[in-house]
Amino acid sequence: MDYDIIVVGGGPAGMTAAIYAGRGGWNTLLIDPMGGGGQPSTTDTIYNYPGFPEGIGGTEIMDLMARQAKAFGVKIAFDEVARIDKEQEGGFRVTTGEGGHTAKAVVYAAGTHPRKLGVPGEEKYLAKGISFCATCDGALFRDKVVAVVGGGDSALTEAVFLTKYAKEVLLIHRRDEYRAGMANVKLVRENPKIKELLSTVVESVRGEEFLTGITVRDLRSGEVRDLEVQGLFLYVGWTPNVEPVKHLVDTDDHGYVLAAEDMSTKTPGLFVAGDVRRKPLRQITTAVGDGATAAWSAENYLLLRGAK
Repeated sequence: MDYDIIVVGGGPAGMTAAIYAGRGGWNTLLIDPMGGGGQPSTTDTIYNYPGFPEGIGGTEIMDLMARQAKAFGVKIAFDEVARIDKEQEGGFRVTTGEGGHTAKAVVYAAGTHPRKLGVPGEEKYLAKGISFCATCDGALFRDKVVAVVGGGDSALTEAVFLTKYAKEVLLIHRRDEYRAGMANVKLVRENPKIKELLSTVVESVRGEEFLTGITVRDLRSGEVRDLEVQGLFLYVGWTPNVEPVKHLVDTDDHGYVLAAEDMSTKTPGLFVAGDVRRKPLRQITTAVGDGATAAWSAENYLLLRGAK
């Protein structure tokens, strides 16, 4: 086998698993298309990770995790995993865009990708006004009107962030109450640049070369109106990245991987961690816990098989 443990995914769960595996002395490879970072790297400032009372930048904390993993001998590969297969001798073949690798155990922490609205015009204006990352693209909309769709903590946090650049931020949510914590709701309602449009949905997207507006419908009155916006940021949920392992795991109705408390799946030697698994809370803190548990379980699995 090329490696003892391969970790797929470079977010907080994957990086933590790699840190624990590397520190345990296991020959470890982490594979991620961007070399690591995950969703936190698209967040400007993280305020709820313990130990940082003033907050810490998403990119900064993920860079620190990557440095720590490398310090423990973890190799990081910039690549994308297409499929993982269990081999007859009990190990795994991890097929990537650059070829592939083998390992005695795998920690799969590939996370999720953002869900789309599924409305007319959306596909045409992806990356032409429609974005899933305010931190990445917010500066492109300086002094413009933008809309944020969603009612969870991500949507509210990014709406507040966008007020650094935008002239006005329309916060659109289909329900009459947010799903976010009260701290973020308070920040939204205290910000004069944010206009709340609750019980409202986006019906369509329009523009020319780039996005110029959206059509919304008030779910209470049924009123339909056109709004001029130059940016549309979507935070309407996530879809788990399970395709490479779907033949090796069980999933729930939403596609999230079902795992035991020790992060094991129905395939011996394959463990999952982070947002890709079914769990009640998806935060950096819970991802880190998953990653530590998955690495510990992978180590026990290898020791029981006499791998070290």
